[in-house]
Amino acid sequence: MRISDLTNVAALRRSLGATLFERVAGPEGPANRSRIHDSPGPRWFAPERPIRRVHGDAAMFIGGLRALLMQSLHPLAMAAVAAHSGYRGDPWGRLQRTSTFLAVTTFGTSTDAQDAVDRVRAIHQRVRGTTDDGVPYHAADPHLLTWVHITEVDSFLRAHQRYGARPLDRGECDEYVADTARVAGALGAVDPPRSQDELTERIARYRPELRSTPEARATARFILLNPPLPLAARGPYAVLGASAVALLPRWARLPLRLPYLPGVEQTGVRLAGHGLVRGIRWVMTPPG
Repeated sequence: MRISDLTNVAALRRSLGATLFERVAGPEGPANRSRIHDSPGPRWFAPERPIRRVHGDAAMFIGGLRALLMQSLHPLAMAAVAAHSGYRGDPWGRLQRTSTFLAVTTFGTSTDAQDAVDRVRAIHQRVRGTTDDGVPYHAADPHLLTWVHITEVDSFLRAHQRYGARPLDRGECDEYVADTARVAGALGAVDPPRSQDELTERIARYRPELRSTPEARATARFILLNPPLPLAARGPYAVLGASAVALLPRWARLPLRLPYLPGVEQTGVRLAGHGLVRGIRWVMTPPG
């Protein structure tokens, strides 16, 4: 390959990486990234901790979609999201706020991580209301906080174990769950799980509370079928969505009216998911 060709490939890589990063992190992304990674001071998590490996990998794109689908099954959590998060009117803004929070608490200084937690807790205190069935909800409710937390942790971990560049061993999986409990506790969750077994058991405890609702099904359609994306990005996004659905347990699909196609999922979807995540990882990594 000629030097000019290599230069063109590197330029395309930088351009694609910058575009994707701006979508995920927002216009303040470069400044936030510099502050998060370059500011001196102690961190909540040392560089070798599993949470850094998981949250720094491109498999998080798939894990994030799966988490949203799982969270929608809890009617109180879904009511709070639908009424207050702006996920339909400003889905990119919500993604950018979430990704920045994860980055700050995972990689930022302890002071910045605590400040981020304090801001989220203040927002949660204001988010309250009543469902259409007359049931009150409050985003600061530790029970709801724990549901959101465990669905995220389970989703991020499962996506990483299937699509991550360096999957964790069994002990590291437990350490990852324990790492995330540090953040969940700071947000107000009570006794968050600290091992994979505890995580699985805690999710099972919530299953009697989960149900199919019009809001949950509408959320699934919006996330999977009607994302605010240009036409050129619809194909890759469809692969992300299919990969996220393939990681859902069967009991979570029926309420959302999502298909279960094990043959296709174990072959075509998995291969396409690996290819797409490797591509995202490539464009998001600065050329060496």
